Amino acid sequence: MPKVSRRKFIKAAAAAGLSFAFISEFGNLAESILEGTEWTTLLQPCEAAPVSFEEHLVPTACWIGKQDCGTLARVINGRVVKLEGDPNNPRNYGTLCIKGINQVYGLYDPYRIKAPLKRVNEKGVPGEWVEISWDDALSTVADKLREVRVKNPKLTLWQKGRSKQKAVYDHAFVETIGASKMDHGPYCSDTGYRACEYTVGQHGVIHPDFRHCNYLIAWGWNITNAGGNKFCWITWPRELVKARERGMKVVLLDPRRESGGSYVDDWLPIKPGTDLTFWLSIINVLVENGFIDTDFLRSHTNASFLVKEDGSFLMVDGKEQVWDVDSSSTKPYDESSISPALEGEYSMNLEGDTVTVRTAFQLLKEHASNHTPEWASEICGISAEQIRNVGLELGKNALIGSKIVLDDVELPLRPVGVHAYHVAQQELGFQAMRAALIAYMLLGAVMAVGGIHVDLLTKPKTHSGFKKWDGVKVEEETDFKLGGKFFPIISVNPAMVARVMNNPAKYGVKDIPEVMILHMAEPLMSFNPQDVFMEAYRKLKFVVAITPFMGETADYFADIILPAATLDKYEGPLDAKTMYESGYSVRVPPVGPLFKSKSEMDIYTDLCEKLGVLDEFLGNVVKELGIKDEYKDRLFARKPTSRDMIDAWARSKGIPGGIEYFEKNGTWVEGDIPPKVRYAAAWDPPHLGIKMRLYGGSLKRYHDEMKKLGLPETYWRDYTPLPNWRTPTMEEAPPEYNLTLISYKKIEFKQSRATPIPLLTELEPNQALVINSKTAKNMGLTDGDEVWVESCNPISKETKKIKSPIFTIEGIRPDTVALSH
Repeated sequence: MPKVSRRKFIKAAAAAGLSFAFISEFGNLAESILEGTEWTTLLQPCEAAPVSFEEHLVPTACWIGKQDCGTLARVINGRVVKLEGDPNNPRNYGTLCIKGINQVYGLYDPYRIKAPLKRVNEKGVPGEWVEISWDDALSTVADKLREVRVKNPKLTLWQKGRSKQKAVYDHAFVETIGASKMDHGPYCSDTGYRACEYTVGQHGVIHPDFRHCNYLIAWGWNITNAGGNKFCWITWPRELVKARERGMKVVLLDPRRESGGSYVDDWLPIKPGTDLTFWLSIINVLVENGFIDTDFLRSHTNASFLVKEDGSFLMVDGKEQVWDVDSSSTKPYDESSISPALEGEYSMNLEGDTVTVRTAFQLLKEHASNHTPEWASEICGISAEQIRNVGLELGKNALIGSKIVLDDVELPLRPVGVHAYHVAQQELGFQAMRAALIAYMLLGAVMAVGGIHVDLLTKPKTHSGFKKWDGVKVEEETDFKLGGKFFPIISVNPAMVARVMNNPAKYGVKDIPEVMILHMAEPLMSFNPQDVFMEAYRKLKFVVAITPFMGETADYFADIILPAATLDKYEGPLDAKTMYESGYSVRVPPVGPLFKSKSEMDIYTDLCEKLGVLDEFLGNVVKELGIKDEYKDRLFARKPTSRDMIDAWARSKGIPGGIEYFEKNGTWVEGDIPPKVRYAAAWDPPHLGIKMRLYGGSLKRYHDEMKKLGLPETYWRDYTPLPNWRTPTMEEAPPEYNLTLISYKKIEFKQSRATPIPLLTELEPNQALVINSKTAKNMGLTDGDEVWVESCNPISKETKKIKSPIFTIEGIRPDTVALSH
């Protein structure tokens, strides 16, 4: 038999599956023991040493995705070996997506930041770091925050990626230190959020009432591989499958067919960026064919408000007026016992002058008459017949006038819906979303049974933004966020802030940010243009990053890095509600915390203590979490931990055992959300008495005041009271740029916390440019060929390009190509 060297033994042991720990432990003995040993000796049977296994399940919540799915962590001998779905959580009912299953790799990633770090080299280049204590790190951060707070606390930027606990992070902490909060939203779905807040008074984008919807337009919704309004992936597709099983029809409005898979009946391959024309023409079809819920328009929208020739509402004593049919005169819109006219043009005497007024709905009718399916077809690339058919099917399936009884409550039934989210992020997205909302207003389907919904409510609520937008002042003075004068309906855009930092004089801004707190955010990799951010961040005097991993932004610009925990922390409370069920969960640490990492809740508590504002922070936590007086004293008796805060909240909610309930049982399910909460017609008063904005009078005011201040047309041209089409800027690119590039989501990498996970990279190792097979053939290309994808900024003429292999399919428009994000 051959002799076995140490090298051969280690190689053979690895091939046989022996652990590296075994090899390391006994490797030093290998040469002396194995020299001269025969294989037969090695293979002799031996008595196995007893092995002890301690296994248990820890109920927790997903850390890596958007919707905090209920999760069960299988722990053996103190180590998480598997993650499974919690069968009791309404959001996922025992299912986990591939990100959720594989986040165990994020927990044990060897490249996690294991202790607080301090930069020892210059900024703007990859960092060189030394480990410091938590006390030194927090003291340094507190000193820098204290300096800028004396000058102006708003000069501290709190830039988040996904914060996971808005009540404590976005509100309690940010309000305590007085920082300027920066979302990632303008790169996500904020256009849709602002359009819905402004138009119908709800916070979110659009989803249907799946359990009662019979006809759905999936508008840019990647049904099979992404997410949707409010949720990451699992919840809405599960509801869609159930709705399909009972016969719901799905029309896909998307340049890509593959996004809908086998779950769609009709595909409308719309040209990217032209969605507004489609919805304007749908309004045209509904109006021309009389698919109008007149009672809904009079009762719950401003369709009957009178509009003067200058586009502003007729106001008397500060109140909008309607034309009362019974008295043939104007009356305040909210006066009792009136019969408002929905259509018509009227002459009246106003302060000695004869003026002509028309109802808002009359203006919409006239506006819609110019936007026929034939007109839209020439722009959006869908045949006029297809558009008209969708409009007619919507009108017929809306069942205007029908009722349904749910839990002894009679409600309007309008079983037609839309599902839309990231599609709102296009140049005319705000008005495109408003046009879709207006179409469903005409049908009376907003927050109706089977209709379109925006928020997930456990009690009737109108978002504060609805009233706020009427009171916006368009003033000359602005700050680095560019609110008021530049963006009356503001969704703070990190790129615009970066541009202001690089050239404050151009925007008339005096003070620019000096300090930034990066909360689980990666601007250099998430936002664009990267060079603008690089230049801006060089101007920051101090940057602290709260993160588990060394990202590009922290590496180049952080002064201090505070290691946040991943799954190994207490964090919450977390929502476990859907449109139909209400519940809560908590991120309970199955192990750890690992290394010297901490929960963000604990980091902010410690930081506020260093700043000397701990009591103020805890007061804000009490307010934001709704903690009752009988439990808040515990928080002030000594510095609370994240577990203490969650426990006080849970006991205030009446959850037996407080935090211990979640540690033992996982999700707390409150039960079904009753119809009287889900549907606005059942609220008291219905729709809480608001008048949804079919006509945007305040948009017209913004337009006029911004123009008067001399702002460039770019800023004010799209503030129109009714959605108005114009050719998108991209069409001004040179003619050789003859394809349109769109982006789409993949569940493997939706939310960038998934990026470092090896198994997800194995599933999707390369990005490929999706291109129509006929287009590729005409260009002499086949699957796998590498191409340069080049785009041109039509204003600056700057070009950028990237190399990518191609992937050919039939299910994409011939003039469109696509790259996943």
